[in-house]
Amino acid sequence: MRFDACFCTNSICAPSRATILTGTYNHVNGVTTLSAQFDSEQPTFPATLRSAGYQTAIFGKWHLGHGPGHDPVGFDEWRVLPDQGEYHDPELIGADGRSRIPGYVTDILTDLSLDWISARDRSRPFCLLLHHKAPHRSWEPAPRHQQMYASEEIREPVTFRDDYTHRSTAASRARMRMTDLWPQDVKEEPPAGLAGEALDSWLYQRYIKEYLRCVASIDDTMGRLLDHLDAEGLAEDTIVVYTSDQGFFLGDHGWFDKRFMYEESLRMPLLVRYPREVAGGRACSELTMNVDVAQTLLDLCGVPAPARMQGHSLRPLLRGETPQEWRRAVYYRYWEHDDGSHGVWAHYGVRTERHKLIYYYNDGLGQPGASESQAPPEWELFDLETDPYEMHSVYDDPSYRAVREELTVELRRQQRAIGDEPHPSQADTSATR
Repeated sequence: MRFDACFCTNSICAPSRATILTGTYNHVNGVTTLSAQFDSEQPTFPATLRSAGYQTAIFGKWHLGHGPGHDPVGFDEWRVLPDQGEYHDPELIGADGRSRIPGYVTDILTDLSLDWISARDRSRPFCLLLHHKAPHRSWEPAPRHQQMYASEEIREPVTFRDDYTHRSTAASRARMRMTDLWPQDVKEEPPAGLAGEALDSWLYQRYIKEYLRCVASIDDTMGRLLDHLDAEGLAEDTIVVYTSDQGFFLGDHGWFDKRFMYEESLRMPLLVRYPREVAGGRACSELTMNVDVAQTLLDLCGVPAPARMQGHSLRPLLRGETPQEWRRAVYYRYWEHDDGSHGVWAHYGVRTERHKLIYYYNDGLGQPGASESQAPPEWELFDLETDPYEMHSVYDDPSYRAVREELTVELRRQQRAIGDEPHPSQADTSATR
């Protein structure tokens, strides 16, 4: 089943990974920003499965801190990359220390995973987390993919020439445009004299091709993994989840990276294969979230979820059934007020099937790396039916007054439901009671 409306709670690596592992929002698991250290003693779905008799392992990106109290806990075997890790001849950290393995990181992590599956105790169930580094910046493809797309022109997104009018100041201040890419991202300096739209297009072609080349390696190794499950006789009784920790701007709005609550950043890929229970070739349009992953896997494995988990099991949706009380809105909060490298300001908001309300409160609430200056708060409201690319905020449009008030109430309701506090700058009006 492909989930077409799966969203993250915070579109940046470490916070989203903490949410997937713990089934909790970031103010609960403590990882609100990239610099926040993860308390690895807190309940996670792999540790819960291990307590229930599962063999557990993780290979690849961890990005939740290292050292006592932060290294992976609840795994029989773990080999993880330090921070973002390296594409070529990467160093890996395990319970027995650090080692460097020659080769390409996507292939290495897959080899470790397949070897672990083959060597497992076949009398017990298992849980394996294969967390690739790719396609993270700075997009270094495997040698076999270096020339892929070399003779092709990749079509630019329809919003590539976005001028950021009719929206918040936050959009125009973000430093994620093509000209903010580093030389190592595109692997060469632009031709002398190239400027304006021509330069943007030149940078985009080099950026997007390097990105897609990295994805090609993941495609290859995902095929290897599925073939291995077939060969081991495991395909019919193994839950396979393919996802990411957030979305990504692939030239949309002229940007790379993520962080914003806009669709390309907010939406996550999510596919689940479980032949015993899930009919193949189906899509689900219900609102789902990364906070649901932990409880879904525990439910499918018949293991009770810790009471602190805040998501919902997707098991009914996987069966093609939508519970009457299924969520009608998702809550998002980007805590890392970044007035520096990427220039994306702190904000939170709600998204329903048709509308999205965003509040840029614009400070880091004392988080490390927060800007000393605070921009004035701003609101955005989008009608995703008439404006699917989110090019024109209708927050000040009188005809959307009722929608604005309804979503403001929903925003506060979502915060109360999960135990998050609104920023002090958000006025306590009748609409937010």
